[in-house]
Amino acid sequence: MTRLSHLNAKGEAHMVDVSAKSITQRTARAEGFVAMAPATLALVETGTAKKGDVLAAARLAGIMAAKKTHELIPLCHPLAITGAEVGVQMSREPCGLRVTAEVTVAGQTGVEMEALTAVSIACLTIYDMLKAADKTMTVLEIRLIEKTGGRSGSFRAERRSNR
Repeated sequence: MTRLSHLNAKGEAHMVDVSAKSITQRTARAEGFVAMAPATLALVETGTAKKGDVLAAARLAGIMAAKKTHELIPLCHPLAITGAEVGVQMSREPCGLRVTAEVTVAGQTGVEMEALTAVSIACLTIYDMLKAADKTMTVLEIRLIEKTGGRSGSFRAERRSNR
């Protein structure tokens, strides 16, 4: 079993010292899905949600979340993110919104948590913006889909066909 770097020799959680690592270009992409009723998706499509522009709010919330990840996840390093992009696409089958995030940094540690946090908060923002219309929405399948850079190299998740 691989030793977890966030645990010291006594098994206690600690922040990993990355000072000896080289600065490299790193990128991470993540995705998630908010399932909803067709009538709820129609509110997004027509721009008639009571709280306003759902897609713009979700994109901005995701970008803001990426920049604040170290304040939310206890052992994450604060990073000088060089780019953060959040996208939201409508889907009729299955019915809902697909959220993606790509985060980049030139740094000593990766941005996987920043991309995952961006997607998570964008999905929760979508829920918040639409909850008056549909409390049955479900946030699904938040996952890392790709990362590049760093000592561990590149990773790409298998493509899923159902979302």
